[in-house]
Amino acid sequence: MSLRKILIGCTLIITAFFVALYWSTQSTDQIYSKSILYNIDDAETVNFKDYDSVELSPTDIYKADELKKLIQGKQYREAWSAKVKVPIVFLDTLKGGMTIIEEGGGNQTHSLEMRGADGFTYSLRSVNKDTRPLVPKFLEILKLENIVVDGISAQHPFAAILAAELAEKANVLHTSPQMVFVPKQSRLGEFNEKFGNRLYLLEYETKSKVNYTKHNNIVEIIDTDNLQELKLELKDSLHIDEHALVRSRLFDMIIGDWDRHTKQWAWAVQKSSDGYKAIPVAGDRDNAFFNIEGLVPSILSNKHVVKELRPFKSDIDYMEGLVYPFDNYFLSQTEESVFIEEAENLQNLLKDSELESAFAVWPENIRKLDEKEILSKMKERRNNIKDYAIQFYNIIQKQGLVTAPLKGSEDLELSKEFIGCFECAKDN
Repeated sequence: MSLRKILIGCTLIITAFFVALYWSTQSTDQIYSKSILYNIDDAETVNFKDYDSVELSPTDIYKADELKKLIQGKQYREAWSAKVKVPIVFLDTLKGGMTIIEEGGGNQTHSLEMRGADGFTYSLRSVNKDTRPLVPKFLEILKLENIVVDGISAQHPFAAILAAELAEKANVLHTSPQMVFVPKQSRLGEFNEKFGNRLYLLEYETKSKVNYTKHNNIVEIIDTDNLQELKLELKDSLHIDEHALVRSRLFDMIIGDWDRHTKQWAWAVQKSSDGYKAIPVAGDRDNAFFNIEGLVPSILSNKHVVKELRPFKSDIDYMEGLVYPFDNYFLSQTEESVFIEEAENLQNLLKDSELESAFAVWPENIRKLDEKEILSKMKERRNNIKDYAIQFYNIIQKQGLVTAPLKGSEDLELSKEFIGCFECAKDN
């Protein structure tokens, strides 16, 4: 075959790909949408206090024809558009009455931090994601914003609820999320328009002055940067629960949660007769069971493109992408035996019957859509978790100490040794 014919063939293939790509992105020009209500005729005029629940689907923005599924993946599109029943909550009665503290949220999630009359601090985290801040200018110019918008379909809208149930079985601390619908109401005040008539995860705020965990003698639940400051103060009187952290990180691998950077964690500080122990609390489970399919997502998740974007498959084929500076910082001094012990622990805690029963927290129609595939992948990962644990340990050891402050700790004045690892803080 001549070079000319090869070039023509390549040009035709590339042209066909971009035509298909543009065609697939044109199925919707929506960037963001609220949930679709079925048993409510007009959300703006109805008295939601006449109802105790609402029938809705999270969104129909991810519906796709066969071409779009080929180019951008099947993902969890059916779960996003499935009809479910969700309880309605009013902030003046929820947990004895909620007081809004502040608006929060990251690049995609709208959230409100609130304090209940029960003394606990809670968060409302939007189930529907707003990807507008994440769309690069060049994609706007090329009219390809839908590539970013549609990427959320790889997240399961009910992931956090299942992850919490599994975490309970795995003896991993979590924030106890539950799905609720929040109508427009006076208690929302200035946030009524933005946050009213929307679907949320209601959960404990990760940091808290009140103990929401099952452990006793917890003095406070704090962020990582505050934990570092506390370590500087208490020195050898404070250590992390390395067994709990290794177990939590291996659990992340079983459920396919690749997004575990530093700000996804809090620490329950427990006082004992011989000092203090910090037990990790995992927050934000949006990316558990992250399902990447299709031509474009598969390119993006290639280890040479975005190494951290790891798909939830039956096997973990690139462990390096799952190791964060967070892991090196807290686990570089941890013995290999701890990784092996906690892997075996998870295999005992998450037997088939425990994994299977966890899906009872999902609506029946959601289970029919996705339970079989997710369950099969989790069982395979659990079976191989000892091998993954050893790989995890070896990569941490190979990469060594951290050389830059962790995310969120950039403003702390830390010694070179303490920047490197948590247990490297020395008495001055």
